[in-house]
Amino acid sequence: GATKVVAYCTHAVLSGAAVKTITESDLDILAVTDSIPLSPDAEKCSKIRPLSLATLLAEAVRRINNEESLSAMFDRPVESLS
Repeated sequence: GATKVVAYCTHAVLSGAAVKTITESDLDILAVTDSIPLSPDAEKCSKIRPLSLATLLAEAVRRINNEESLSAMFDRPVESLS
């Protein structure tokens, strides 16, 4: 009875027939971090949505440098992909 199927993956290794499988699947969205560059085929896939880690990593470095809490970064809600 699901109306939408969304999956999240960190450090997505999309090798072999992965992109074809995702394209042909019932997934509406596969959100992946940009810790591994996407192949040209994965970049063209409308179901795959890359999420940048740049802001998160920059904020972590800033907090470490200023001796601030890293765990406080995760006390807020996650942004929606809708």
